[in-house]
Amino acid sequence: MATLADVARHAGVSTATASRIINGSSKPVADALRTRVLAAVAELKYVPNAHAQMLARSHRSAVGVIVHDVSDPYFAEITRGLQRVATADGRLVIICNSFREPDRELEYIDLLHAHQVAAIVIAGSGYLDPATAARLDDRLRAFEATGGRIAVIGRHEHTGDAVLPDNEQGGFLAGEHLFTLGHTEIAVIAGPSYLTTTADRLKGLQRAAKKYGIKLPKKRVYHADFTRDGGEDLATRVLAEEPEVTAIAALNDSMAVGALAALRTSADRRVAVIGFDDMPIARDVTPSLTSVRLPLTELGERAMTLALGAAGESPRVEHVEAELVVRESTWPHEAR
Repeated sequence: MATLADVARHAGVSTATASRIINGSSKPVADALRTRVLAAVAELKYVPNAHAQMLARSHRSAVGVIVHDVSDPYFAEITRGLQRVATADGRLVIICNSFREPDRELEYIDLLHAHQVAAIVIAGSGYLDPATAARLDDRLRAFEATGGRIAVIGRHEHTGDAVLPDNEQGGFLAGEHLFTLGHTEIAVIAGPSYLTTTADRLKGLQRAAKKYGIKLPKKRVYHADFTRDGGEDLATRVLAEEPEVTAIAALNDSMAVGALAALRTSADRRVAVIGFDDMPIARDVTPSLTSVRLPLTELGERAMTLALGAAGESPRVEHVEAELVVRESTWPHEAR
């Protein structure tokens, strides 16, 4: 492969001049020299070093995105929005899967910092543990101190630009829907208890229960991973342990899909199910899933727009409302 020195010799210029032209340096170069160097690049099929280009330019071309798992439909939809805005701005998107491991998130922040990305978007849930949240905040502030931009989706302890889906109000809408249908005996299948997303959605359900004078016992709140298998396992437990339950509130759609699978194997139980997020699959399962809709792609678009926009004097926070979408998986309670 041709080297930078090969290009410089072929064009009859110094290596420093060839580097400035190829890597897009802001230092002025004569048009004739630029033409000769670019012609040499084409003739020798020289491939520039992306890292060298990044160091030479004042404009950072890459952005980092940290998600739980991009194969998760929730994060796939958010990433679609993030990438749409970044691509339109000519940016390379580096996607990092943290699998909800705080230490892995810290490592990714440091790596993205070392690669001088222009911005980092944190798309995964925040952590309730103060020590964990403080460690992440310290790393993010160090990145910001060198000119990097940060935007987060969801509730985090980091003070900065954020897009906040109304998870608490969404939980309230889910609970209100079930209670107005006459369901007083409900179980909740939720994600990990250490996540702010789980806590906020559960808080909304509890507020609805209080409004309607209905008890939501702790023993009927089950926790597992925010996955289809996690939902199926928990719903199976609900069916075995709580014979009075007539409805299940799943705190994301993947868990709700798992709950529907568990119910298909239990012909003697008719239990309503509501999900959360309104992912595309919600319309296609049988029965079609009632869910609390969040505009997931829009969340990503808004967060990336904040990350790539000009820094404001104070943090910008954009709130995104939740909306109830009623389908076939919920129905009025019939007295036994």
